Amino acid sequence: RIHDIFSNPPSPGNWLTVGFLSTCAIILLPRQFHVMIVENRAEQDVHTAAVLFPAYLVLINLFVVPLAVAGLVLNPDAGINRDMTVLAIPLQAHDNFMALIVMLGGFSAATAMVIVSCLALSVMVSNDLVIPLFLRLRHSRLLFGGREITGQILAIRRFSIVLILLSGCIYLRYSNEDALVAMGLRSFAAIAQFVPVFIGALVWPHGNARGAVAGLICGASVWAYTLLIPSLGIDAAPVAKMLAFGPEGVPWLKPTALFGLQLPELVHGVFFSLTANTIAYIGFSLSRKATPIESLQASIFIHGSAAPAETRYKLWHPSITWGELEALVARYLGVERSRMAFADFSRTRASRSAKNQEADLHIMRFAEQALTSVIGAASSRLVLSLAMQRSNLSYKAAQDLADDASAAIHYNRDLLQHAIDFARQGISIFDADMRLVFWNREFRDIFNYPPELMHVGARLDDLIRFNARRGFYGTGEIEDYVEARREVLVNTIEPFRLAFPEQGNVIELRSSRMPDGGLVVTYTDVSEQVEAEQALASINETLERRVLERTEELVALNAELGRAKAAAEDANLSKTRFLAAASHDILQPLNAARLFATALSERLPPARAISADQAEEARGIARNVDASLESVEEILTTLLDISRLDAGAMKPEITPFRIDDILSQLRLEFEPMAREKNLKLTFMPCSLAIRSDRRLLRRLLQNLVSNAIKYTPTGRILVGCRRRRGRMLIEVWDTGMGIPDNKRKAVFREFERLDPGARIAQGLGLGLSIVERLALVLKVKILLRSVPGKGSVFSVEAPIAPAIPLALLASGETGTKPRHQPLAGMVIVAIDNEPRILEGMKILLTGWGCNVFAAESLREAESALVTAKAVPAAVIADYHLGDITGIDAIVALRWKFGAELPAILLTADRTQGVRLEAEAKNINLLNKPLKPAALRSQLAQWLVSRGVAE
Repeated sequence: RIHDIFSNPPSPGNWLTVGFLSTCAIILLPRQFHVMIVENRAEQDVHTAAVLFPAYLVLINLFVVPLAVAGLVLNPDAGINRDMTVLAIPLQAHDNFMALIVMLGGFSAATAMVIVSCLALSVMVSNDLVIPLFLRLRHSRLLFGGREITGQILAIRRFSIVLILLSGCIYLRYSNEDALVAMGLRSFAAIAQFVPVFIGALVWPHGNARGAVAGLICGASVWAYTLLIPSLGIDAAPVAKMLAFGPEGVPWLKPTALFGLQLPELVHGVFFSLTANTIAYIGFSLSRKATPIESLQASIFIHGSAAPAETRYKLWHPSITWGELEALVARYLGVERSRMAFADFSRTRASRSAKNQEADLHIMRFAEQALTSVIGAASSRLVLSLAMQRSNLSYKAAQDLADDASAAIHYNRDLLQHAIDFARQGISIFDADMRLVFWNREFRDIFNYPPELMHVGARLDDLIRFNARRGFYGTGEIEDYVEARREVLVNTIEPFRLAFPEQGNVIELRSSRMPDGGLVVTYTDVSEQVEAEQALASINETLERRVLERTEELVALNAELGRAKAAAEDANLSKTRFLAAASHDILQPLNAARLFATALSERLPPARAISADQAEEARGIARNVDASLESVEEILTTLLDISRLDAGAMKPEITPFRIDDILSQLRLEFEPMAREKNLKLTFMPCSLAIRSDRRLLRRLLQNLVSNAIKYTPTGRILVGCRRRRGRMLIEVWDTGMGIPDNKRKAVFREFERLDPGARIAQGLGLGLSIVERLALVLKVKILLRSVPGKGSVFSVEAPIAPAIPLALLASGETGTKPRHQPLAGMVIVAIDNEPRILEGMKILLTGWGCNVFAAESLREAESALVTAKAVPAAVIADYHLGDITGIDAIVALRWKFGAELPAILLTADRTQGVRLEAEAKNINLLNKPLKPAALRSQLAQWLVSRGVAE
């Protein structure tokens, strides 16, 4: 049973059985597996392992936390063996099959860890301990004589594996610890003994091998005394007495409490072992001076600078042939593998090498790398060094080597001399006493020195004095020039230039001191460069002057342009302010004229009072007057809108609203106009909501629908909405004359009308210009599709907003199309301080059957209503009423007759403040000059709403 195999605590027999099986598996592994486990076949293997191994570690640890939590939850008892948590979980759930799988997995994992650990330790033991010892004791037989030693290496590693496993079993047999965690921590404490030596080698230049060995021995001894011995369950009386009372009863030497310091066992052992290690490392390192190789290595690691790299195998080492080197490597790698390796190396060099050819540095390095893969780096260096010490150089070989070296030196010197002579830069070298030791031909030609002056040992002062006598440095005391030039050459690092007017050139000098105190001076002719710099400076000066002149001109032009722009803006603003201020006075009489004209056309006498021709003629005259006034109104309104758009006075207020709010208003406004022209006007219902400015978008669509009705002689107009990629297209279709492709941009310009359109409808061609300006303010697109002779489609693209339920609308509409009902008996209060407008309003409303109370002030209106004991159904008030506004008058009447009293504010003031104030008070706003159709539609809508409510 699984419980018997992995009992808690585990029995020694079970662990010995597992260890025996693992040992057999490791020892019986084929030899090729040993080679594969210790070497990388290619460089790509290293990169693959660098990626896969960390990924493997991360993946397997993803399961550790949930399993540990499950074990703690299911088995909270702290006395159980936590190493068996994964096995205990399925056993507790009585899932024997899963427990078997877990047992097999744990067994395979444990076996794999034992195998890999034993192999790695056996390679380290054989490569770094056993083989170097054998090479030093028996190097004569192990180098070139006798049989291969690959079998011996394999035997050493197998024997090392047996010893390692046996040591582990012995420790497990006598150990008091049951948990792998405790064993692991104790092992890490042993590995930590390398830390002082490792850190000291990197930061302390006085450390040496003696101190490192002493530190490791002391640290390991203290670790064994404080951690290893207490963990063993040895029942011998002396050991038990030492652990309890210290050796010879000395309590301050107790392994678990040295010097009476009471600490946790692990912390206690680590502290004292590392302390002893560090003290021994420092003390023994200071007991003797470091060897040259130790000083060199310390300099490399600590100071970061080393002596120039030297060839590992010096020229005076004895020579060794390819054949001898291959035979040496074959004894460790095997004949077949060694032959293939050397053949591959020969092919990479693209040359065939004979067996008796002398081995060079490259093949020696290759042989060292091949041996390193089997016996380690230290052993491979030892093998090659012993091989090269087997004989000494002969006198003939040494003489040939000296001759070859001398010939090479002479050849290299001649080559260097020729290269320097043909350089285009003068070079001179002086020794520490400032005497000439080397120069080239360019240096002599630059200064035109005589031959008797140019010789080894010539003084620097003599060369400078010769140039001073020739006047190269100007007039003055020669010795002063000599002292000054010598000081500059010796102590100046930065390059400097000398001009020689007599020769017409400029020389740049660079001097540099050598380590032995000598001086190297280079001379470069920079005459052409100086001329180019002077020309460039002159050009830059000219350009700067011209740029300054142009800059001054541009500044003056910009200032003038700014003044002109400011004047234009002031004029535009003055024009806009004038139009805004004059709009009320201009539109007031026009509004009165339209009211009278409408009343006249509706109050013509019946046919029996005058003849039919006279009645038709009177109606025609009234219609012409009304049409003319409507044209004047449209022109003035359009001009005011254009003025406000150009001045930037219209600012959009983006809010979400349902599109059917605007469409229903447009339907009521334009249905009478369409019926007059016998056109079918259709508005398709749409419940979607959009984000835009309600007022400006309504104005834009109003112009589109108005243009469609104007320029459609027969047929129909269709207004509808459709979705397109998360946005809404509001489209106005007509069956009018259409727009040619070459005129599509022209129709959006002011006062631009197509010839057929000018004959069909009256106007100035400003509607689409306002549409384009409104689209820019709203930041929406206007799309146009048209077929000449068949009609056009204008589309407005707007963003869709979240849906708004009909119940949340503040308009109070019922959603049903209002019925056309007469306005007879409807009580209306009309307030306006202009008598003519008030009279026209009274005549117009009386003609519709309304009971009108006309008043020029709020007090007069209240008095008339009280006298008549009437309750108004609606209020129509002008905005400007003298001391108060129409909004104040409407609020006062609502206070007396109910807050729900419908009201209309008439004004020629189109500013945003008035509109916002009216909206805040729930007052409908109509602009002057008033359109009677719009007024009648609004009154009829209120009448229908009141009837439905009743």
